[in-house]
Amino acid sequence: MTKGDRPEHTAPPEIFYNEDEARKYTTNSRMIAIQAQLTERALELLALPDNGKTKLLLDLGCGSGLSGAALTDQGHAWVGMDISEAMLDVALDREVEGDLCVGDLGQGLPFRTGTFDGAISISAVQWLCNADFKGADPRKRMRRFFDTLYSSLNRGARAVLQIYPENAVQAQSLTTAAMRAGFSGGLVVDFPHSTRAKKYFLVLMVGGMTAVPEPKGLSGEASDEEGAHVSVAGRTHGRKKQRTGGHSMISSRHPEAKGKAWIFKKKEQARRKGYASIPVDTKYTGRKRKAYF
Repeated sequence: MTKGDRPEHTAPPEIFYNEDEARKYTTNSRMIAIQAQLTERALELLALPDNGKTKLLLDLGCGSGLSGAALTDQGHAWVGMDISEAMLDVALDREVEGDLCVGDLGQGLPFRTGTFDGAISISAVQWLCNADFKGADPRKRMRRFFDTLYSSLNRGARAVLQIYPENAVQAQSLTTAAMRAGFSGGLVVDFPHSTRAKKYFLVLMVGGMTAVPEPKGLSGEASDEEGAHVSVAGRTHGRKKQRTGGHSMISSRHPEAKGKAWIFKKKEQARRKGYASIPVDTKYTGRKRKAYF
């Protein structure tokens, strides 16, 4: 998907997914097949326990109910949320079996704590990376979304968010916001060697340190650069320090702590978080300066 093809560069979602687009989206056989395939994979990564009980799932950016239909086929109850009223109208016309509500993910989720046994999202959450209206702050909107998603899920539940990040910075921004909200987990990239088949799934867990599922489509060992399997432990409450003699082992007293390599590392971390005013790296970066006094 090229930059020019991305719908989020055309208009905000509630405008882009108007009545015409909603109908076209739902009658396109290729789109229906893709949605079914992505939802099936999301459910696989959700790894719901098979204990015979009906699960209540949250479908974020549910649109016209294509992903919700797959949830129904698997025997789950679900609640769908979407910002486009036109898409939800189509879902009502299709008589989907889930409950529907209109809402902006960036404004947070209006559900009680511990309501859901799991959550999925297909091709929706990357919209949070854009400033769709005047005064919108993508970082605050992402934080609000992930904070309220975390509280909406039962302890031990998972959320699987299939995304189309525009670049590595967007993928990192979403992952970082999720970790700061308290999730553990990470990014799973299926078919990392393929340009067309590559799919990104942000697999998040409430509580625990369960391993991130393995990606599909690996032929041989994939490198970290390809992002086939990026695992992040999640937030810790309070910084843990290894102490020797009463001092943190990560200290400016170490001569290498703030050398050139340290500066490059910190600048790269800031760029991945979306900061735009980071100076470019040059041969003078981190150089020692003479004292003139």
